[in-house]
Amino acid sequence: MKKTLFAAALMSLALAACDNKPAAQSASEAAASAASVAENAAASAASAANVAASEAQAATSTAASNVDAAASKVEAAADAAASKVEAAADAAASKVEAAAASVASATK
Repeated sequence: MKKTLFAAALMSLALAACDNKPAAQSASEAAASAASVAENAAASAASAANVAASEAQAATSTAASNVDAAASKVEAAADAAASKVEAAADAAASKVEAAAASVASATK
């Protein structure tokens, strides 16, 4: 955009130096119009970049939320598995105690 504006300014200055005033004025208006188009294009590009950044931020936020939800599910599954292991260990300990009591009473 800077190159376009610089070229437009140089063209305007060069044509203004000419004796042919109507041609210089016409070229100057064309240069101003080109500069305006360049500014509008830059504004549109900036707006598109802002929209893309907002969409990327929303996607990142959604992904982070999904990761949090998955972590919660993994934690819940780990807790459930730990509870089952603990229950199985308690049941096995009870059976061992019962077997030990049975052996103790049989040996009396």
